[in-house]
Amino acid sequence: MNHSSKIYISGHEGFLGQAIVRKLKDQGYQNLIYSPKAELDLTHQQAVLDWFIKHKPDYVFHAAATVRGITSEEQGTIILNNLLIQTNVIQAAHLNKTKKFLFLGSSCMYPKISDQPIKPQQILSGFLEPTSEYYAIAKIAGLKLCEALKRQFNFNYCALIPCNIYGPGDNYDDLRSHVMAAMIKKFINAINKQIPYVELWGDGSPRREFLYIDDAASASISAMLSKHTVLNVKSSPEITIMELANLLKKITGFSGEIRWNNSKPNGTFSKSLDDSDLRKTGWLPHFSIEEGIKRSVIDYTQRLDVYAKNSHHRN
Repeated sequence: MNHSSKIYISGHEGFLGQAIVRKLKDQGYQNLIYSPKAELDLTHQQAVLDWFIKHKPDYVFHAAATVRGITSEEQGTIILNNLLIQTNVIQAAHLNKTKKFLFLGSSCMYPKISDQPIKPQQILSGFLEPTSEYYAIAKIAGLKLCEALKRQFNFNYCALIPCNIYGPGDNYDDLRSHVMAAMIKKFINAINKQIPYVELWGDGSPRREFLYIDDAASASISAMLSKHTVLNVKSSPEITIMELANLLKKITGFSGEIRWNNSKPNGTFSKSLDDSDLRKTGWLPHFSIEEGIKRSVIDYTQRLDVYAKNSHHRN
């Protein structure tokens, strides 16, 4: 991949897609192509095929996905949309002889109970976490489609599996946000409305790793440039949700009480990823979790009206 290569970023309007576009531009890549969702519906097979025939991208960063939160009741939409989107984009890339395809996965693809740290070989080695099962199944299917096309047709791909991504531009919708965004919103809301406590789900014992959005974007480019097939990526050391809550309390300046709602799910207890292969390529994260949270809190606080509007109109 060179600076004049024609590079397509699916989902360029989304959280990770926008960051990949920014990072590619920062690194001097000039021939970026994408199409707004209103003009190209990735769930429509023929439309996607026609678009690829017309534009013929050399490289594809596949960041488009339908994402929901831990208690979403939209499992049918989640699995159907993701199966359609990734199948259509992967098939079109294969048929139009794309030079290399980057598939963006998720750590929820790994079994609920895994050996730590988790290696890519553990995919399909056990049962999935029920709260993210449908999204995980779709993502596993996309990865296996890439793998099968490589075996039969020498389809050139790499899959990048990140831990929890967060940062400016995240989804703060109450029903669709992930843990970091949901907690930032709760702490800021409690401060602004002078609520004396913040209620968080579970008991605070699960452990998680986090990846700042800019680091996720740079890791995506490093993965595309690597010779590996499946790579994990993380930045922060694993911390408990309780430790994260205390860190958010400190950074936001919230002075009230943290309450834990044990009737809500904890999710998988631990998902520590083995990212040694990616680090061997020379990639390193640039943002500590403290710095990433500070930047995220400032962004959310300064753009409250924008995030509220986006959450209200999101579909």
